[in-house]
Amino acid sequence: MKCPYCRGTESRVVDTREIVENDSIRRRRQCVQCGRRFTTFERVEPISLVVVKKDGRREPYDRRKMETGIRLACTKRPIPTETIQRIVDEVEAAIFSTASEEISSQAIGELVMEKLRDVDQVAYIRFASVYRSFTDLEDIRVAVESLLR
Repeated sequence: MKCPYCRGTESRVVDTREIVENDSIRRRRQCVQCGRRFTTFERVEPISLVVVKKDGRREPYDRRKMETGIRLACTKRPIPTETIQRIVDEVEAAIFSTASEEISSQAIGELVMEKLRDVDQVAYIRFASVYRSFTDLEDIRVAVESLLR
């Protein structure tokens, strides 16, 4: 780490603190050459994940997109924001635990549906109706029957 004052390449860490909000570490350093102190931040580089859509298109994974879909399905339902965040966190953890650089949008949708099924059946049906592109009442009936089994 180069000192911003003298460009020296040796420094020692004086203090280290974890910053929970953005999963980073703040370090206070002291330059061995000039003795001045400076601050650095360390953060894990995000894994680049590509989502393969139904039509074969590829796009970068976007957590907000998944979260928006879940929030829409949960609109006007008695589901706390913390529960929605937990679902998003759990699905994201499952996605990144595969150690693959690509995942299908279908796989993400199935993971979300699995979580919503346990939280709220109405939110599950709402999400499924968009995710599975329901076209008529028969599609909804089949989904509801699968919940009742």
